Amino acid sequence: MKDTPVSSVSSASPSVTVPEALRAIPVRHYGRYLAAVVALALLGSIIYAFGQGKIQWSTVPEYFFDDRILTGVGKTLLLTVLSMLIGVVGGITLAVMRLSKNPVTSSIAWFYIWFFRGTPVLVQLFIWFNLGLVFEYINLGPIYKDYWSSFMTPLLTALLGLGLNEAAYMAEICRAGLMSVDEGQTEASHALGMSHSKTLRRIVIPQAMRVIVPPTGNEFINMLKTTSLVAAVQFNELFRYAQDIGQQSGSPVEMYFTAAAWYLIMTSILSVGQYYIERYYARGTSRQLPATPWQKVKANMLSLSNRSKAVGA
Repeated sequence: MKDTPVSSVSSASPSVTVPEALRAIPVRHYGRYLAAVVALALLGSIIYAFGQGKIQWSTVPEYFFDDRILTGVGKTLLLTVLSMLIGVVGGITLAVMRLSKNPVTSSIAWFYIWFFRGTPVLVQLFIWFNLGLVFEYINLGPIYKDYWSSFMTPLLTALLGLGLNEAAYMAEICRAGLMSVDEGQTEASHALGMSHSKTLRRIVIPQAMRVIVPPTGNEFINMLKTTSLVAAVQFNELFRYAQDIGQQSGSPVEMYFTAAAWYLIMTSILSVGQYYIERYYARGTSRQLPATPWQKVKANMLSLSNRSKAVGA
């Protein structure tokens, strides 16, 4: 049987028209260019104005590391930490009281928050400082008895004025964090036989920290700046020392700039710490945390080195 010849198929195929590559033309945002020019012009005018002012800029580096300024920095940080400690402990206590089903404790917590959030911090500082005009003695029975003026030192006035005021704000922050945890978590814990306090410690508070930490970090930074108010009640901290040096040296404005520079340094360091604390408590909320600024820098440096090696090869 002979093989039948297979008819040859023409290899010619119809021509395929390749579409022309589209060229994207970016839209020009003239408004952005104008806004940038205006912003740079304003910035330049401000710098020029300060450059023309009678400011002895050499005074700033001269007193920047002065012993009194460094002492003020240390006292400012100490006062910030102690006041925030009072505020956090008091805030957690008030938040639990506010969420309590007991109407007495809930009402007391509400009144505390209402009073301390409704009056300025400076007014509260002056009230504590001048209570000696109302009470001559402080009498705690067999524990302690002394003149009020000797008892209410500037440090204690600052701690009470700042810490108790901060407790009112921290109470609302903690209450919001506790309420963000689903009630089913508490019900399941109680069904397992856990007490109310143990449920708070083991279940509710760890989950609420993700909501509590960011505003608490902001409050910490705000507290650092608010400590400058205690200069009014004769507590020596950074701002008070800067005022004294400015009056003695005849350069008050320059010393205000020195204090402002130190406040910027301290708040910047605290902001970095806040970022990493928020990142720590954000674990589990997303599959992968975003890269930190340092990780981004290392990744960019690694990619640049790989490109240079590829070009060299």
